Amino acid sequence: MTQLREVMTRDVQVIHPAATIREAAEMMRDLDVGVLPVCDGQRLQGMVTDRDVVVRALADGRDPSTPVQDVMSTEVAYCFEDQDIGEAERMMADKQIRRLVILDRDKNLAGIVSLGDVVVETTDDARAGKTLEAISEPSRPKV
Repeated sequence: MTQLREVMTRDVQVIHPAATIREAAEMMRDLDVGVLPVCDGQRLQGMVTDRDVVVRALADGRDPSTPVQDVMSTEVAYCFEDQDIGEAERMMADKQIRRLVILDRDKNLAGIVSLGDVVVETTDDARAGKTLEAISEPSRPKV
């Protein structure tokens, strides 16, 4: 069985909780990513996405100097680096997410794994297809 440490990206760029949403947006632009782990040292505090910046900050009229910690998501789905890749696949399907934070057993950030990383390593094409389908299921707008 393939462990997550074998497929995850290790050199993950992070942002400090006190950094501004402008800094987060600039980092996302420069790195061409839509999500940044928010860490104080190696300890994961949350995640900030391009959607958080738009929906929780811009749409609410917040100033660009607003700290990331004010708009980040604090409930973060994760797996441990020594877990099987199938665990990440199930977590991504259940939570409908395309990227998953990977922690070491001390709960420090170890890396990040993407849907692409998981699907490439999955030897069962039918299972990979079901995972992709579950993650891609359209959400319904709140009315």
